[in-house]
Amino acid sequence: MKRTETEPNPVLIGTTPRTRRELLVKCAWIVIWFLYLTGPIGDLIDGMSPAHEVLGCAGLLTFVAVYFAVVFRHVVHRAWADKAAKAAVVFIAALAALLASVLGPNWLVLFTFVCVAVAVTQPFRTSRWAIPALTAALVLIGMRYEDVRSYLFAYALPCLLSGFAMVGVQHLIRTTKELREAREEVARLAAGEERLRLARDLHDLLGHSLSLITLKSELAGRMLPAKPEDAARQVADIERVSRQALVDVREAVTGYRRPRLAVELAGARAALRTASITADIDAALEGEHQGLAADEEGALAWALREAVTNVVRHSCAGRCEVLLTEEWEADERRYLCLSVTDDGTGPPRGGGYDGNGLSGLRERLALAGGRLETGAAPRGRGFSLRAYVPIGSRPATGTGGTVAA
Repeated sequence: MKRTETEPNPVLIGTTPRTRRELLVKCAWIVIWFLYLTGPIGDLIDGMSPAHEVLGCAGLLTFVAVYFAVVFRHVVHRAWADKAAKAAVVFIAALAALLASVLGPNWLVLFTFVCVAVAVTQPFRTSRWAIPALTAALVLIGMRYEDVRSYLFAYALPCLLSGFAMVGVQHLIRTTKELREAREEVARLAAGEERLRLARDLHDLLGHSLSLITLKSELAGRMLPAKPEDAARQVADIERVSRQALVDVREAVTGYRRPRLAVELAGARAALRTASITADIDAALEGEHQGLAADEEGALAWALREAVTNVVRHSCAGRCEVLLTEEWEADERRYLCLSVTDDGTGPPRGGGYDGNGLSGLRERLALAGGRLETGAAPRGRGFSLRAYVPIGSRPATGTGGTVAA
């Protein structure tokens, strides 16, 4: 089974645009709602008195410009100061009331934009009463026109719902930002806890040994030159203790440095998400793999890290697929195969695409009894990396297949 990770977010909720494309996406989600202005624009096209036409054109252009400026700056996280934003909202509300009162019922749709601007730029304690108040103003102005009284709700209901819908969107944006900040804080705390654990373990490993070495060194110094044989025995003990301490430190550091698939999988997801690459992650990567020794798991973890790094840096891909399967080879050995495939530019023509990273990865896998295969993706576009490592003996039932999650 596979599941899709890091699906692209077309709305880019709660994020500051980093590229021109992201900026255009945010602009498009603002501009698309201007389709509601077909009524006022239709009135201007059908013809009005010269005075009303000048008022309509100037008023509509001013309304759109101020509305777009205040909403756009808030969406891209460059919002105006509170007083300036509130003044802009009050201005477009007054302008909407003026145009709807003078030019006709089709201009009542401007109140919907005002409600959206209030929801986007003002806190909930303001918008919770301002949106119903604006809807009531729309109804009062609309009652002046007999031909729309029977279906005035068609103007009032979208106005009210659009405003409170945007209030919900703003709450979602704030929640999303708080979640991102919470995840970053958890990562920082985890890193700090790991450093403390390493410091504590090294202290426990070395504290006793170094104290004993210091004591025996002082004792050997006092024995010289009167008792050279006893001093020699103390020096031999110092050598033995120091060698054991060195072995303990090496074992501890090796345990910390050995990568694990679960840790590298989390890093791969974060890297692909940052690069806006959709990741299809095999659920088998989440499970425990019987018969997979620490060295073989470390080799696969290095392979996953190197493969994802190459996808992010060199592939220009939009999608990356990561699979983990069990395979039986002709020599009757069971292998675990990690496959990382992208839909990017693929390997360079003429071969010879192994850099230092892939060469080092081949060596790591060879030391673990495995191998590395690289080449064009099976579907004809992109690059594929397959890392094999041997695992334990044949299970009692079954002949292979995908590892169950």
